[in-house]
Amino acid sequence: MKNCLYLCTMQALNLPPADLRLSQREGQTAVFDPLRRRYVRLTPEEWVRQHFVHYLIHHKGYPEGLLANEVSLSLNQTAKRCDTVLYDQHAHPRMIVEYKAPHIQLSQRTFDQISRYNIVLRVPYLIVSNGMQHYCCRVDLERQTYQFLREIPDYTVL
Repeated sequence: MKNCLYLCTMQALNLPPADLRLSQREGQTAVFDPLRRRYVRLTPEEWVRQHFVHYLIHHKGYPEGLLANEVSLSLNQTAKRCDTVLYDQHAHPRMIVEYKAPHIQLSQRTFDQISRYNIVLRVPYLIVSNGMQHYCCRVDLERQTYQFLREIPDYTVL
């Protein structure tokens, strides 16, 4: 019953429905993260992450084995975490995805955050999403430019 009450407060997203595995853990609702292979606390941001990862895998053809959640990196001797990173077949990062809760507006600050992560990872694709709005850009690292794309690309065209 608690799951139902908590889920009823979770906002419908601008993403296809995802069949999420929920559980009660220590009095809190948890969701199974297939990338981390464990249950994590269900927060509004995690709600967006799980739906977006499901979308990438099941609708855009991204291989589950090449995606990772909560990827640690060091930036200016400070520990940071990328929400989701896509790797290529040689374990080189190709895309960073940053999530916000649905009630959080995507702003320049969000893009600044993901751009700082890209100083370290140097990927050609950046995505930010709050579950309602999604922005993807292609980064030209050599020219230090970027171009916003009309839609999230299928894995086959990366």
